[in-house]
Amino acid sequence: MFYPFAFCCLCCWHLFGVFGDTVAEKSVSVKEGDSVTLQINVTEIQTDDNIMWTFGTNRSLIAKMNGVTSTIFNGTDERFRDRLKLDHQTGSLTIMNTRTTDSGLYEAEISRSSSVDKYRFNVTVYDCAFCCHVPEAITRLVISVLVGVAAAFIVVYDITSRKV
Repeated sequence: MFYPFAFCCLCCWHLFGVFGDTVAEKSVSVKEGDSVTLQINVTEIQTDDNIMWTFGTNRSLIAKMNGVTSTIFNGTDERFRDRLKLDHQTGSLTIMNTRTTDSGLYEAEISRSSSVDKYRFNVTVYDCAFCCHVPEAITRLVISVLVGVAAAFIVVYDITSRKV
């Protein structure tokens, strides 16, 4: 009798975990050093709107807006010092001069008089130390083709010179 009850409880708990949290998560990738804007679906902030931006699994508060006043926090380890900007019209958050340590989960919670909306962004900042830029890639391609043609010429010359 106990096992069916426990099984039902586990099933309900599992379903609540699946359906209880309906906040969609948007994945965003950005190259290190670039800026990224995390846009929420708000066209204009109202005076009674409260927005809180958090970062990481521990949900450290990094920015908040109460109507027209906003406060930017640098994070507990000062990782965001002078690199965050909050749009006063839309509530969107911009991270400037991104670093790989900025990768992680960002969450915006918008509290209104009638509702609370949440937006999640999984940001990945990738290191571009080994990325090839277009001029460098073209130069490498041209050099590779020239080396290949020279090698083919040497092989053909060597084969034809042995026949004579």
